Amino acid sequence: MSAAAVSFQNVSKTYGRNGKSFKALDDVCFDIAEGEFFGLLGPNGAGKTTLISVLAGLSRASAGRVSVLGSDVVNDFAAARRKLGVVPQELVFDPFFNVRETLRIQSGYFGVTHNDDWIDELLHSLGLADKASANMRQLSGGMKRRVLLAQALVHKPPVIVLDEPTAGVDVELRQTLWQFIAKLNKQGHSVLLTTHYLEEAEALCHRIAMLKNGRVVALAPTSELLKTAASNVLRFKLDAPLPASLAAQARVTGRVVQLPAHNASEVEQHLAALRQAGLVPEDIEVRKADLEDVFLDLMGATA
Repeated sequence: MSAAAVSFQNVSKTYGRNGKSFKALDDVCFDIAEGEFFGLLGPNGAGKTTLISVLAGLSRASAGRVSVLGSDVVNDFAAARRKLGVVPQELVFDPFFNVRETLRIQSGYFGVTHNDDWIDELLHSLGLADKASANMRQLSGGMKRRVLLAQALVHKPPVIVLDEPTAGVDVELRQTLWQFIAKLNKQGHSVLLTTHYLEEAEALCHRIAMLKNGRVVALAPTSELLKTAASNVLRFKLDAPLPASLAAQARVTGRVVQLPAHNASEVEQHLAALRQAGLVPEDIEVRKADLEDVFLDLMGATA
């Protein structure tokens, strides 16, 4: 039986200072299969970036074991790191080189040479071909993020780790990035994605783990997670506060109100409550529940 692309076995991470301790990861266990597109979701502070730091060898777990295609990230660090391509959240770059030089230097870190054909393909696929000779300092934030992705892929790693890769970037880059990553995934590369854009996770990920307070609170195929949500959501716009009976269960974003509605009877009950309060909703629609509904239900539940 082949090794998992990534294996987290009973991983815990505790930080201690001045006699106090904080458990960032608490007995995290799951495997990512070869060729899988896997989502890791959770609110800020849930432990996602800590888990990726342990995977990448930037931080050491307090307990447990992590491996990449059978290589232990502690005992066989060099082999594990060669199998990983990590795209970090932060825009970190060397201001003294142009884009092509940056990719050649990154290749050298992994002992890869004479790979200009692959570098050209990366530049073309990520919309960087006309920036190959541009100094990194001259690039926009979105272009720098494309270079970060190219750096992560320049040694052709079998496992790609994307930590909030589309945070703060434009729609064009998001589309370019996902088209290229989906292509690599179809070619057999395993992908681990963390993102706050839950519609991306829903569209791309075969399976999802959700972290809360350092613990896995959900681990299932995306389709199975969606089945756990309320079957429908009533959505409308409103210019006034909701009645107390509805406010407790509503998700409100500006004028947009969303309420869980399992059936037609619940839809009518919600609308009747609005009428009794003298409120007139606009743009009423009923939609299927999505991953955001599942996420909010799980994160709102008591631990």
